[in-house]
Amino acid sequence: MSLPKLMVAPNGATKTKSDHPRLPITLDEITETARACFAAGADGLHLHLRDAQGRHLLDAGAYAEALTHLRAAVPGMVLQITTEAAGIYEPPHQRRVALDSGAALVSIALREMLRDDETVTRRFYEDCAAKGIAVQHILYDRTDAEALARVLPTSMLRGPTLQLLFVLGRYTEGQSSDPSMLDPFTGWLGTAGIEPDWMVCAFGPGESDALLAAHAIGGKMRVGFENSLWHADGSIARDNAEQVARLIARLAGRE
Repeated sequence: MSLPKLMVAPNGATKTKSDHPRLPITLDEITETARACFAAGADGLHLHLRDAQGRHLLDAGAYAEALTHLRAAVPGMVLQITTEAAGIYEPPHQRRVALDSGAALVSIALREMLRDDETVTRRFYEDCAAKGIAVQHILYDRTDAEALARVLPTSMLRGPTLQLLFVLGRYTEGQSSDPSMLDPFTGWLGTAGIEPDWMVCAFGPGESDALLAAHAIGGKMRVGFENSLWHADGSIARDNAEQVARLIARLAGRE
């Protein structure tokens, strides 16, 4: 399964309604947001769940229930779950959730998996492939990218199903991004000689500029409150659907 062209990441693992009153926390709120974002033009949803206290939750059973609910509510939307540790979960638990939730698409940060050794990590990726699970490998810098090239079997690295997410601005001062932050990743793609299915997410008010720059050279886009609450002019977005709509409007203007 290919990555969607425009994925929305509406909440993340740590933000709360104190960050933005329209940040979706409950499954009903996530469903409402998914419908609105789909109507605005997003064709994919990056799914984070929370427990009854609003805390980050990785649970295979909860994911299975949420996926069943969302598939009925937004049948045209591609659904991807997260395995983010958020300082709570360890790699064995993350691996079990990825393999046992029933998700067809899963995002996994390589640097989190490499808290275990490379052999275990490689076997896990092979297990996902054997079950038909599309793994989107989250890469924060070129060091991550080079580690992925070392860990993945050659057939997976150079195969047509490789999915990547390049994260821009996560570890900069003030968590801000700009299009130039793409350069180390695109340089690595050229050096490695691979053509993956790749996507970008970006932090801060520079989010949409970075996403449009990625789109212009063949990348896909992930937008939403997980990474940024702001429009390019520095104003706060009303909700995730407004971010989606404005990004699509800017894209249409460029085209």
